[in-house]
Amino acid sequence: MSTDRPDASAADPTTPTPGPSAPSPDPAASGPADTGSPEAEPTPTAPAEGDGSPGPEPAPAPSPAEAGAWGPDADPDTEPAPADSGAAGDAGPEAEPDAVPATGEAGSAEPAPADSGEAGGGGPEAEPQDPDAPAQADAGPAAGEAGNTEPVPTDSGAAGDGGPGAEPSVSGRGGVGESPAGGETPAVSEAAAELAAQKVERERIARRKAERQAPVEAGGKLSGKAADLLAAVRAVEGGEKPPAVYFDDAPAAPRKAAAATAPPPPRNPEPAAGPTPDAVAAVEAVLARGGAPAALAGATATALGEDAAERLAEDPWRLLAVAGVRPTQADGFARALLGPDAGPADERRAAALVGWLLEQAALKGHTALEAPTLESALAQYGVPAPAEALEQAIGDGAVLVFSEGEGEDAEAEEGEEAGEDAGPVRVLVGLEGYALAEESLADGLARLANTFDTPADWGDGSELIRAAAGHGLVTHTGGEAARAEPQALAAAARELGLRVCLAAHAPAPGAVTTAGLLAGTEGPGRDADGQFALDLLVVLDAPQLDVETAAALVESVPDGARLVLSGDPAVLGSAGPGRVFADVLAARACPRVVSRVPDPGPIGELVSGIGIGELNQVDAPGKEVVIVPVRDAGEAVHRTVQLVAESVPRAFGIPADSVQVITPGHGGSAGTRALNTALKERLNPGPGRFGGFDPGDRVVHVPSPGRAVPATVVSADARGLHLDGAGARIVVPKERVESQVRHGWAVTAHQAVGARWPAVVVVLPGDAAGALSRDWVYTAFGRAERHLSVVHGVDQALAHAVAQVPPKPRTTRLTGLLSALAEAARDKPGE
Repeated sequence: MSTDRPDASAADPTTPTPGPSAPSPDPAASGPADTGSPEAEPTPTAPAEGDGSPGPEPAPAPSPAEAGAWGPDADPDTEPAPADSGAAGDAGPEAEPDAVPATGEAGSAEPAPADSGEAGGGGPEAEPQDPDAPAQADAGPAAGEAGNTEPVPTDSGAAGDGGPGAEPSVSGRGGVGESPAGGETPAVSEAAAELAAQKVERERIARRKAERQAPVEAGGKLSGKAADLLAAVRAVEGGEKPPAVYFDDAPAAPRKAAAATAPPPPRNPEPAAGPTPDAVAAVEAVLARGGAPAALAGATATALGEDAAERLAEDPWRLLAVAGVRPTQADGFARALLGPDAGPADERRAAALVGWLLEQAALKGHTALEAPTLESALAQYGVPAPAEALEQAIGDGAVLVFSEGEGEDAEAEEGEEAGEDAGPVRVLVGLEGYALAEESLADGLARLANTFDTPADWGDGSELIRAAAGHGLVTHTGGEAARAEPQALAAAARELGLRVCLAAHAPAPGAVTTAGLLAGTEGPGRDADGQFALDLLVVLDAPQLDVETAAALVESVPDGARLVLSGDPAVLGSAGPGRVFADVLAARACPRVVSRVPDPGPIGELVSGIGIGELNQVDAPGKEVVIVPVRDAGEAVHRTVQLVAESVPRAFGIPADSVQVITPGHGGSAGTRALNTALKERLNPGPGRFGGFDPGDRVVHVPSPGRAVPATVVSADARGLHLDGAGARIVVPKERVESQVRHGWAVTAHQAVGARWPAVVVVLPGDAAGALSRDWVYTAFGRAERHLSVVHGVDQALAHAVAQVPPKPRTTRLTGLLSALAEAARDKPGE
């Protein structure tokens, strides 16, 4: 196929085109490549070594505009955060960059100089700059679009150059579905119901803390175990082998889940009350004194809770708890309030930065970070004594400290040097919420795994049915075709009279959504103890479970019930922190059933090869796979519109509304926004009189982070925008439309995961090659059922990504926790 034919026939699937193969100089012979995964952000660079000094003190009280711009005019993505050499996992659609770096390889160790427009000299407001950071990030369609592309701290031990250079963008946990700062409290909705239900589960998890010894006692100075652990950090950094006395022993036996004392949540729980108007007004007054936008008042009052105004005035760096606020902005705000007293060595600043860095890591999928990583990041942000600052945060109870990977022979024999047989040790630091969720999840999974001693009589059946009959916890892996196996299990269990629920990440035939099940709006509901009224829960799309969602699910599975986690481990991971499915598989704490059912046809053959790192040429006699080479982003948009509106419907009889476009990012000249604009103009032109939308527009509704529900606009009125989502009427309040709804002819791979369409057009613009990864390509290509067109503009990048760019790792604790509990149960089977 020629690359210089702009007519429609060049994008016509009826034109014979070979399947994807290893890219060659001839675009027509090369396999499709993807260039800019918003989900798979480029790995940030490691910091350069330096003296770790904070640099000169900042000038007294510059204006907020000088310290860090507020609002839409601020470009958050010109200010990347410290790098993570461990390549944090994907944070989901809300972490997708608007643009990809045009040059440079992710992971470069050379930081770029600070932006000339930023305050220089190493003051706290200036942050180190990552040369490979995206030019623009997208946290959703909210105004200002502060992206969630904040890279997490580097794993290197480098202290950094001390002077923060250009500061990273910051985004809150809301991601795409986040409401604008200071927005009104929404009416009762599915999203509010889900969040309220999860809050009940989190409270139940929090009660477990009273039953356990806190890892570190709060206080001004560290002693005992906390001091020992920090001494271990120093020993690790110095290359010494830490003695076993530094670390906790493994749990003696699986702990039973705490009895539920909270009443079951209602099927439509009321959302938590927001801050009072007086509280918001008081916060607004403090913000005005510091030159911060009044629009942050509502979000600040919500984040800081009771007495928010007083707490903010006493500690201005608490502003970092608000979604979208960056350290440069918090520094400028603090200087405006405190004057010369606000310096980089302020203990309040260091404490706020520790929490903020861990939250940024969570956006990348981490539930904890190694202590040396945090210390290095703090040094980059101008904290003069990062080790002491981290010690203080641990002593104050702001964060928790854990050990992982200690040698099995924890107690040295008499006369033997302590720690001689100890293995490698990691000292991890994490936020309490994620730590408790991970521990609760491990306890719940261990409880289920040890429920049954003898198998039930479920008759002869498949391997999955036999495994579920004999065990309380089972994992099942396979591709799209393998989804029939857990569905057959559910059907067989129902025939035996069991109460069964099938839950999926996205709407699926015969299944409820995981979010709806937790919220109580779908599924069997809960019993008097707050547990699900069921005997078997089968979770499809298990890789999309983040640690908090999984903990809430498992805590709600009653004793005596069974849980089957099923999914394809090769797809993109969860939008939230954790890698639950992969960790459970790695722990080997329960039976794993591996499906042997291959995905059919040329598309299945292509996707299966990608899963093992091979981009193979496939025989597609029915034009199931078509490659459309393009020279630039403008041509990519033009060909995409031709494919969706003309070529695919004409060649395959698939209507345009059943063709889904998938592209790496929201921004850029061939991102979702540009493609959706072009597709709307062709397929459903209109003035956009309902907040940019018209009846008949295809949209994606994001009611909560990590969820993307395909829908169609029906109408709008005083209540908000009315959508039809798979036959269910959805009303999005007008103040939420901008943050929760975007056009959906073109979506990202993270928004598409869990769903499939008759035809898919994957657009790979040339400027996104550096962000491609194997799991992104696997996920995007695997969304097609009958036909896959690849608008290919990345040449050699696709084969490189498939063969050499595996999914980014995430730092989590679940595998170690679950393995220890499983081993303890094997050692003491009678308990």
